[in-house]
Order: sequence, then structure tokens, then C-alpha cells
Amino acid sequence: MTVTTAADREAVRVEPADRFNEELVANVHPNDWVNPEPRDRYHLVVIGAGTGGLVTASIAAGLGARVALIERHLMGGDCLNVGCVPSKGVIRAARSWHAARESARSFGGPRVEGPGGGSFGDAMTRMRRLRAGISRVDGARRFRDLGVDVFLAEGRFTGPNVVMVDGRSLRFRRAVIATGARAAAPPIPGLDGVPYLTNETIFTLTELPQRLVVLGAGPIGCEMAQAFARFGAEVTLVERGAHVLPREDADAALIVERAMEAHGVRIVHEATAVRAELRGTERVVHVERQGRTEAIAGDELLVAVGRAPNVEGLGLDAAGVAFDRHGVTVDDRLRTSNRRIFALGDVASKYQFTHAADAQARLVVANALFFGIGGGKTSRLVMPWATYTTPELAHVGMTGAAAVAAGHAVQTITVPMHDVDRAVLDGEDEGFLRVHLAEGSDRILGATLVAEHAGDLIGEMALAITARTGLGKIGSTIHPYPTQGEVFRKAADAWRRTKLTPTAKWAFRTFFRLVT
Repeated sequence: MTVTTAADREAVRVEPADRFNEELVANVHPNDWVNPEPRDRYHLVVIGAGTGGLVTASIAAGLGARVALIERHLMGGDCLNVGCVPSKGVIRAARSWHAARESARSFGGPRVEGPGGGSFGDAMTRMRRLRAGISRVDGARRFRDLGVDVFLAEGRFTGPNVVMVDGRSLRFRRAVIATGARAAAPPIPGLDGVPYLTNETIFTLTELPQRLVVLGAGPIGCEMAQAFARFGAEVTLVERGAHVLPREDADAALIVERAMEAHGVRIVHEATAVRAELRGTERVVHVERQGRTEAIAGDELLVAVGRAPNVEGLGLDAAGVAFDRHGVTVDDRLRTSNRRIFALGDVASKYQFTHAADAQARLVVANALFFGIGGGKTSRLVMPWATYTTPELAHVGMTGAAAVAAGHAVQTITVPMHDVDRAVLDGEDEGFLRVHLAEGSDRILGATLVAEHAGDLIGEMALAITARTGLGKIGSTIHPYPTQGEVFRKAADAWRRTKLTPTAKWAFRTFFRLVT
């Protein structure tokens, strides 16, 4: 048996190698880390220290279980290192730059000249500083202090109840696969010869590219396209579909699209990338659109289409765990084909969100360790999501089409944000709330919100669906005035007005004629 020491391992490095990224690495993959001696048998072995793995390990250890946590690269996973945390730091900086310019045009503030107006390098430094500070929560030492045996090395199943890590065998009663997913490039001829960015590398930039080409108009593509345009880059977004954010309602996505175009993003619709090439330092993408071919050149290329589950090298065959190109196969309780092993998060779920992995982790601890007591089925989770463009677009529950397909008779209430006083006063009145109800009742089937703070606000609808609280109850709840959250009360008022039938109106008129 060969055991790797800290000195034997290649040092982990995150670019750019400044003091903030050094602090990040010191927290989430300390290069002097010494893996512990394994215990005889673990109640739970978790492979992957992204959000799902971290939440699973911390809850189980807090309940007294013997837990091992294995991570081959950076603890915190995509969310901390290359996803939610850095992207929202960058988006916030870009939004601030835009707000400074808008202050003169819309609010009578001081004039700020130029499309940029700030230091992109300083904005990225701020992001790295904040990420490093947040990283302590996901760090190796914190989890060791929680009672978790943290192994920073490759983990691989060698049998149905054994994982090999750092030359040691970890025997387990239960295991959880939480290895996540990674960016996957589409099969575009020539792309492998062109340097390109993904969500995993775009946050290493220290200089603003003059021209940025973005492939893919999903959430990542739209968020980064708008942010970089606000920083002052010339951004071209290439999308195969007829509108951005194809999983959302077309009219909701159109509001986001118009805002992106107003902020300087050129959007090329119904275009297929057929070839990529490197011309000197230019990244050139050739696209076919309406029977014609166009060459789109940029100084940087962001590929924001496709994700691939991290299933390679895990020894899943040896463990008897079924998987395919979509990831590990699980049932409604997140159990794999090996009854001892569960899987969650991006490696096993269609909902590839940090909050989805967190919610699934809370189920998996109970399902794996306590025979399902206190756990439950993933199909019963009410899953909201948000895209953090300006305006934001958030959704929870069923779309109208999905509700009809499921056999529901649907009543839809739509309230435009320009009917909400606070949205008007804030200059944020583009958008709407759309609520789908089961016809004949106030039961909420789903909701879509396009608004500046939609990601924060959609939680009220998620709570209502989860708790089976009707729209009428929301309407009877006092909302502070003026707030944008008042849009929910307005939706309830609109629903109540539909209950005032001609017969009811006649009855009220008769009543008031009789009462003097």
C-alpha cells in the first residue's frame, strides 16, 4: 500500500495567483493537508465536497455519525469556486457600473462618461477577495472541526461497500456520490484548436476583453453577456433558439432579451455554430443563420452550452452503480442501483442548482441513515430557480403548458410591474408576475416573476406552494407599502375580482338598494 503525503502531492493553484486566491486554496484545499487515518467503518462516506456533499457531511456528523468526506480538488465545488459566488460578485459590480451611468439619465445624478467607467481589474479583485472570505465556511479545517474525516485525494469505489482513497480503504455502511458536473463543449469542428472560456475559467480574467463572443443563451450565457457588456465589452451572444432562456415563457424571456440589447449585447438568434478557428489572437466562430454563414470574431470566446456529469474514475461498475450520459441513475429517494449508495446534486439531478443540491442533501441523510424517517421523495420538492440578469427572471412550480399537460384546468393571473408603485419609483417597472391557479380555486400551481429582485421575491410563491397556502391567504397578508413584493397582493386582488360574478354583482346591488 502506497500512502501519499502532503509533500508528495502537486500543489493546487488557482489563477491568478494573488493573495486572495492563495487564501481560497488555503481554506478549500490546503497544500499542507495530511489525510487522517481511516476508521474501521464509516456510517457515511461522501464523495465530492460541493454544496450537496458538504451539507450531507455536516448534518450527518452533527447527528453523531462517523463521516468521511472525499474531495479531489477544491471544497465548495462549482458554487463557491466557479459558479454562484464569483458570478454574482461580477454581476453586482457590473450592475453598479450601470447604475452609476443611469444616475444621470434617469435620476438626475452626476454624469459618468463612457461605456465602462471603472477598473475591470479592481472589480475582479473585489470578487476574489469576497470569495476568499466566504470560502472559510466550506473549508477543510472547519469540517474537520465538525467531526468529519476530510480526505483531499481521488476517491474510487473498489467494491459495493468500499472506497479507496490515498492508498487506504474506507469501508462504509452508506455512501453518497456528490461529484457534480462540469462544463462540456459542443462538437463544433475546430473548437478544440481555439482557446475558449467556460464558467470554470472566465473568473480568472484580470483584463476586460474588448470583444466577447458567447455561445449559448441559457442562464450562464445571459448573465455573463449582460455583465461584460455593462463593463464595456462588445458582446455578441449566439443562440440556436428563437429567444434567450429557452426553458422560460417566451414573453418573460423577451423582456430580459430587450434589456440585454439595451445594455449593448448583440443577440444572434436561430444560429448554428458550424466551425471555429483561431486567426492570430482572434477567436472566430462561423455560424449558419437563415441560409447564410457569418463569421463572428472576438478577443475571447465563452462557451456556455452543455454540462457533463462527473462519473469518470469513480469505479461505479465495481460498486454496481448504474449510470449513463445524464449521470448516476437514482430513484425518487436518491438511491442508486446499489442500495447502500445514494447520489445527489448535478451528478444525478435535472435540477442543477446549488439550492437543489442542498435540499436533496437534507433528504439523503434521512433516507440513507434513518430508513427514510424524516426524509422523503425528490418529486415532492418545490424547486424555484432564478436567472440573475437585469431584470431577473424567477420561476417556481408548473408553467401553464405543463399544468395543462398534467390535466389541470388552469386560471392565469398576470400583474405587470408597472402597476406596482415601488417598481415605478425605482425605475424598475419592466416585467410582470404570472400566477397559474387550479381553476375554481386559489391553489397555486406555479408562478413566473420578471422583476429586478425576482430571485429574492419568488420565495413567497415557493412557500405558498410548499405549504399549500392559497393566493387568497397571500392577499390577506399585509405587505409593506411601497415594496415590490406588493405585486403578490395585487395578484390576489385580481383573482378576487374574477370571483365577482354577474350574479354576485346583482346581489350586492340589490342589498344596497334595500339598505338605506
